[in-house]
Amino acid sequence: MPYSKKVIDNFRDPKNYGKLKKADGVGRVGNVFCGDLMWLYLKVENETIKDIKFETFGCVAAIASSEAITELAKEKSISEALKLTKREVVDELGELPPIKLHCSVLAIDALQEAIYDYLKKNKKKIPKELKKKHQLLEKQRKMIEEKYKDWINKEEQAHEKGD
Repeated sequence: MPYSKKVIDNFRDPKNYGKLKKADGVGRVGNVFCGDLMWLYLKVENETIKDIKFETFGCVAAIASSEAITELAKEKSISEALKLTKREVVDELGELPPIKLHCSVLAIDALQEAIYDYLKKNKKKIPKELKKKHQLLEKQRKMIEEKYKDWINKEEQAHEKGD
């Protein structure tokens, strides 16, 4: 199955690529098997996602999925954004090859981690399901960090410097 036009467009010209300085929430996730890494940054006002950006190191589908989740989540309330699904990401893209569906899951995970970070930083109630998901993603993140620790350390240092 070839990539849809929307996947290619999102990959070639993502509108929401970049880093938000002083983000209200940051989600960082990765896939230990394929090596894709995503950072998702949120700006939240009155419990609504007002701005959202991403930085993704990965394949065409991972970058396109990152763009799709930013488009889907922008201007949604935190509670609405938490209800977004991988199917909505795939539909936004006009389909993904079955072997690349994990990229849509990664995009959802990045959004959920950014929301978790926002809620935690602001001492807000974290839904039980989101806590469970965070614990699972935290285990996966540690596996990825161990596998790619040298590269991730360099990327984290660059993020801290604002590069």
